[in-house]
Amino acid sequence: MEEQQLIASLQKGDTRSFSLLLDTYQKPLYWHIRGIVKNHEDADDVLQNVFIKVYKSIKNFKGDSKLYTWLYRIATNESLTFLKKRAKQAQISSEELQDRIIENLESDVYFTGNDIQIALEKALTQLPEKQRLVFQMKYYQDMKYDDISEILGTSVGALKSSYHIATKKLTSILTSD
Repeated sequence: MEEQQLIASLQKGDTRSFSLLLDTYQKPLYWHIRGIVKNHEDADDVLQNVFIKVYKSIKNFKGDSKLYTWLYRIATNESLTFLKKRAKQAQISSEELQDRIIENLESDVYFTGNDIQIALEKALTQLPEKQRLVFQMKYYQDMKYDDISEILGTSVGALKSSYHIATKKLTSILTSD
């Protein structure tokens, strides 16, 4: 089914189309969210919230962007909101929350990374949020800058600069240890 047909069916409330949307985007969105929140259970919770939000707001989707980037924008915003709420509940800074998340990552039974992956994840927590997001989307998910631009609402030039700065900082962090 073409994207425009899928959107039209979704806007009419067709449950089969929503199942198709879930089948198509559930796994990639999970991994996108997981890259931000780092924890399996939290990623599942955020993913569920994303699809609830999509279901409720698909009728308002105007098609100004691709469905794919609209979904990723919702997933990114929901993930960041989740982390901010989590930090506020724990009465700690976002940086302290990132440190706790990485500490817990090593004991997460769903995390299959090795020592190098843990080191990279720890290094990523030292980047500003925007650089971290750009790096994760470009490096891990191999997204095009145009798509990242739509998702984050930032110019392609600024994204390229953020990615370049992020890679320099990560290289510095990882080689200094």
